[in-house]
Amino acid sequence: MKSPDASFFTGNREAVYDALKGGLLVVTAYTQTQRSNDTAFRFEQEANFWYLTGIEHPDWKLLIDAKRRKSWLVAPHVEQHHELFDGSLSHQDASLMSGIHDVIDERAADAWLRQASRSHTIVHMIDAPAHAEYFGFYLNPSIKETREMLDRLFTKVQDFRPDLAKLRAIKQPDEIAFMQSAIDLTIEQFQYVYKQFASYKYEYEIEADFSVGFRRSGAPGHAYDPIVAAGANACTLHYIRNDSKLSKGQMVLLDIGARRNGYAADITRTYAFGKVTKRQRQVHEAVEYAQSEIIDLIEPGLMLEEYQELVDGIMQRTLKDLKLISGPSDDKYRKYFPHAISHGLGIDVHDALGRPRMLQEGMVLTVEPGIYIPEEKIGVRIEDDILVTSSGHRNMSAKLSTAL
Repeated sequence: MKSPDASFFTGNREAVYDALKGGLLVVTAYTQTQRSNDTAFRFEQEANFWYLTGIEHPDWKLLIDAKRRKSWLVAPHVEQHHELFDGSLSHQDASLMSGIHDVIDERAADAWLRQASRSHTIVHMIDAPAHAEYFGFYLNPSIKETREMLDRLFTKVQDFRPDLAKLRAIKQPDEIAFMQSAIDLTIEQFQYVYKQFASYKYEYEIEADFSVGFRRSGAPGHAYDPIVAAGANACTLHYIRNDSKLSKGQMVLLDIGARRNGYAADITRTYAFGKVTKRQRQVHEAVEYAQSEIIDLIEPGLMLEEYQELVDGIMQRTLKDLKLISGPSDDKYRKYFPHAISHGLGIDVHDALGRPRMLQEGMVLTVEPGIYIPEEKIGVRIEDDILVTSSGHRNMSAKLSTAL
């Protein structure tokens, strides 16, 4: 299938012109960050910047004047030795990729912003994510640097992230196709791994086969750090070491998704490694049944508050049936199901849905119930990617069996 082209990114900017209502927007790419000594981590672009430009190189900027319905790209200065070692993106290629004809340098951009501040007291930017103080890691420094620069020039700097999140939450037909391609590739690799599951000895061997399959297909790789968690490891929700030896009688939780054409898949299955106990099978079947019930709830117009209440009822009943809690008021509920049931999916694996009151046609979200019992060394999660349609929903990953 075709990859996103300049017309796709141009269309996204047209929607932003309308949302800005004559205002200004400055969007910055991420900068590279240190991995060790004098080397950087493999670069991954800020999702909003990519959505509006298609550029996957660091340190570029985008200037938007919605009143004039015009955009400018700002090219970074790249030292000669960096260009020699790491390469760079030419102005011509950036223009062809994004559909933006005007590419200026940083000095011209500074002059543009100073001039704009004389007629605009407010400027918009993509600020830090909401609740970033709880992330437990440093944000990419490009966000803070942009904020400080705009604060010096304009009376007020306003965060455009919530507005852009609303636009990105409703997926266009091309986006749905890009996501389906990433999901289909992920399913292919799950099916390949499942067929030879008994042959693996370590978690990392499973990870390796997914990685090879994704890259062999031409995809850039994983949309997020893969989780291959055997036995008690599955009770650590974001376990990514993937280095334990597999033992017969364990269940192995695989939370893995490819990135393709800029979009992410996010699928989880829990498989038996050898013969499992009646209790393990019971927990797996309970999660499987709960997920089916929850997916059936998905439809446009479903209030998010109602959705959460219905999910809580299903999961509390499920945990009670497993004799893990005594009833809805039992404070152990979140011990055994400690995470959210759903999140948005798109360019980011945890894509914002724009804080909606209800589900809307065109949204894509995960449904991922899980039950984690540390004292029994059991962790089961089953996750699928669900498109909200005009009449209900479509499970985009339904081709992959949930069987143990």
